Amino acid sequence: MSIFVDGKTRVLIQGITGREGVVRAQLMKDYGTNVLAGVTPGRGGREVYGIPVFDSVEQARDRVGEIDASVIFVPAALVKNAALEALAAGVKLLVIVPDRVPIYDVLEIAAAAEEAEARFVGPNTLGLLSPGKAVLGMIGGRAQRAKEWFQPGPVGVSSRSGGMTSAIAYYLSRAGLGLSTIVHVGGDSIVGSSHPEVMELFEKDPETRAVAMFGEIGTTQEERVADLIEQKKFTKPLVAFIGGKAAKSGTRFSHAGAIVDGNRGSYESKVGRLREVGVHVVEAAADIPARIAEILGSKA
Repeated sequence: MSIFVDGKTRVLIQGITGREGVVRAQLMKDYGTNVLAGVTPGRGGREVYGIPVFDSVEQARDRVGEIDASVIFVPAALVKNAALEALAAGVKLLVIVPDRVPIYDVLEIAAAAEEAEARFVGPNTLGLLSPGKAVLGMIGGRAQRAKEWFQPGPVGVSSRSGGMTSAIAYYLSRAGLGLSTIVHVGGDSIVGSSHPEVMELFEKDPETRAVAMFGEIGTTQEERVADLIEQKKFTKPLVAFIGGKAAKSGTRFSHAGAIVDGNRGSYESKVGRLREVGVHVVEAAADIPARIAEILGSKA
């Protein structure tokens, strides 16, 4: 088992004929992801790495059957329409890669997803990867590298930084600690599946025995994870690193979702709250593998 995606997930790529769509289609296909179709309006009838291209999601579904997940590589201004089209066609998981998606568009997507009982990851995400099973998005860059870097195992990764998503997962694998699923929740202030939602999924996943979390200043995602732990809705060992220790109020740290407003979302509030509920908060991201190895070793 894994969260969000496995080798059987039936995948669609929206915007497959664009520059990013073509490159990431190759990554996903070569990795072994079950990519059935792509969509670019006006480009139906073509193929990209053997993947048939259709003019609409509905047309793709009618030709290849039900679609479980869609990875969206379209310009930010077109994301809302692409997402709503996929949801209307019955797709239950969207991975929204582009950044700079208007916030009101994201809110509309969130409302439509809730009504359709669907989920979305992003926007502004590298996507997600379940080692040895599938990748949705662009984690790893190339299939061979992704296969070498990320080994299967019992550790889940949830991160608000694209670069740190890959780095933490890579160093966990290098330390002999394989991965269940790697998730970049996205760098925007509003995302579809934030840390708390991801933790609830890891809680239900029997393959995941511990989780590594990269958090940042801004938003209340990490404090809400602490609330879950306090409510006993997440009970697995969690090792966390919070970036932005030196940032002052009003400072944006790396991207739109990481900005401090007064005490809300500050480094101190996040670290204090997480430690209060027993999370293992480390002082450097590089300390995560050793701490997880220590925890899992004591529970072996």
